[in-house]
Amino acid sequence: MFKWAQQQLANVAGTKEPIYGPEAIQSVAVEAETTPYTELTRDDLKWQAMTSTSVETQSFYFMADNGQLGFAQIIYSNVVGIHTTCQFNCKLFSLDASKPHLWCSTQLSNHEFSEDKSSFFADDCAVELSEDGTTYTIKSMNDDRAIVNLTVKRVGPGFQAGKTGKTLFGTDLKNPWGTMRHAFWPRCTAEGTISTKEGPVDFKGKATFVMALQGMKPHHAAAKWNFCDFQGATYSAVLMNFVTPPSYGSTEVTIGGIVKDGEVVVANCKSTVTHTKSKSDGENGWPEPETIKYTWTGTTKDGKPVEATLEGALDQRLDRIDVMAEVPGFVKQIVSSAAGTKPYIYQYYPQQQKLTLKIKVDGQEVSEEGRVFAEATFISE
Repeated sequence: MFKWAQQQLANVAGTKEPIYGPEAIQSVAVEAETTPYTELTRDDLKWQAMTSTSVETQSFYFMADNGQLGFAQIIYSNVVGIHTTCQFNCKLFSLDASKPHLWCSTQLSNHEFSEDKSSFFADDCAVELSEDGTTYTIKSMNDDRAIVNLTVKRVGPGFQAGKTGKTLFGTDLKNPWGTMRHAFWPRCTAEGTISTKEGPVDFKGKATFVMALQGMKPHHAAAKWNFCDFQGATYSAVLMNFVTPPSYGSTEVTIGGIVKDGEVVVANCKSTVTHTKSKSDGENGWPEPETIKYTWTGTTKDGKPVEATLEGALDQRLDRIDVMAEVPGFVKQIVSSAAGTKPYIYQYYPQQQKLTLKIKVDGQEVSEEGRVFAEATFISE
């Protein structure tokens, strides 16, 4: 029994993979060369609920008009086809460094999907997509420290890179053993509250929605991540970047898009992210970013050139999450020794100096100050 458990943990936690090389990955950028992006339909937002090892998420990022920052997420994970768990996560960020963030993470019971797989239900939890495919309602009463009742309405088109949004992994890419897909609603309005012990927190304002599917062991797919969510008066910009482990040639995949009300300005796989200044985190040795630069480049639907830049200081980090601290001790030992992983997530929300999106469309440049939520994640070398 112990040997079987060991094997299952190796499957879950994962030993290091052999070096397959860059030919064992097909970035979604290949699709994006001919089809830079496709606008999302309701069908593109269905849960896949895979029966093999995978992690599927719906994540909502909230920037309230009152300055409050929040996060809500459903995680559906399958381990080796033998064990499915669902989790609801909610975070109320404290912008006062002397006060802790409110983090609630609850394992869900009796999960199910709507008949068309577009809505998720569990005991005391529901994330439902409206019939017209423009609005999500997020409700959770799983943790009385954070009763969630929020609505997110898309006001600009959603998109995925290429035709399918998928990066493929495997030595036979016609029959890949792994996939990675992201779909975005960068520009949404939000309404509703998260009710805490201190009372309700109003989240009327802006929101971003990201649906992701990692159809393989997460740390086998990516060694590093970057995420940017910019919200301005006219423009919303999103960027998702990951670098594979050396087993897949340390391949970099970046998906970026800029959206305004009713219109995708630009979206493709030509965005970049650069940590222009970093410092070594004394506790774990990771190069924690201090200043950052994101770029978007491409053309509008009607062929006008677009260039955009967002750069500046990230201020004090908002949070640093030691991912391994969230898992049991014996799993931690196996993961860290077998896989050489030490995952940390760094989160930022610059307050002292708001960042400015500089966007040039067909030679006409506009600058728009806005709010930025940024994440940098380090998993393995």
